[in-house]
Amino acid sequence: MSNTRNVRLIARLDIKGPNLIKGIHLEGLRVIGSPQEYALKYYLQGADELIYMDCVASLYGRNHLADLIGLAARDIFIPMTVGGGIRTVDDATHVLRAGADKVAVNTAALANPRLISDIAKRFGSQCMVLSVEAKQVGPDRWEAYTDNGRERTGKDVVDWVREAVALGAGEILLTSIDREGTRKGLDVALTLAVSSTVSVPVIASGGLGQPADVVSVVFEGGADAVAMADILHYNRASLGDIRETAHRAGINVRKYAPP
Repeated sequence: MSNTRNVRLIARLDIKGPNLIKGIHLEGLRVIGSPQEYALKYYLQGADELIYMDCVASLYGRNHLADLIGLAARDIFIPMTVGGGIRTVDDATHVLRAGADKVAVNTAALANPRLISDIAKRFGSQCMVLSVEAKQVGPDRWEAYTDNGRERTGKDVVDWVREAVALGAGEILLTSIDREGTRKGLDVALTLAVSSTVSVPVIASGGLGQPADVVSVVFEGGADAVAMADILHYNRASLGDIRETAHRAGINVRKYAPP
């Protein structure tokens, strides 16, 4: 069994104020430590990319990560995606100028789908990541949520990603609310439902319990990348361990070269 796509291993950093935090089902947030310290650690371990999510930005209507991204960009030379509170093209411009390579948009895109097209036209589709917070509502049915998993939208996830890609989204960050922080494994069925619907890369996020879960979500779910947080923050496995497991299973992952 082998996989011909290049699969990316992404470290996800959820931020609240000055702190790196982690929750379960996107709730019960616990402080982990310094975002910069952990970002540098994962960069040195060989992360392909970093995702920064401002967990409370939608509540306050503003992304506060520009300074953090500017600091990271001095020492970290892999792509960085920033999400949370991106409501306008100007917001996107602000974090991209600070050093981000891509922006992830959820709440504002659902409120105003044209924002997807506006960002894609200004910066290119590869820069416009649709962030989807998905909660299962029936057999093979998921609903899109906003505001860090707090608010229902009534929007079917599969319908929404299809619409968003048609509008210009170049990548999907797909977070399972049901699995997030549980260590029970990534939601393979959800990932497959989305990856089989759209032609753009899908990042599976939420629930990575052990390195072997990466293998399942790639081969069975069609994921193009896996975002991970808890497994790294609590030192349950390193990026090297996860990369080795993926490689042994026949998944094409970037060969680690120390920065």
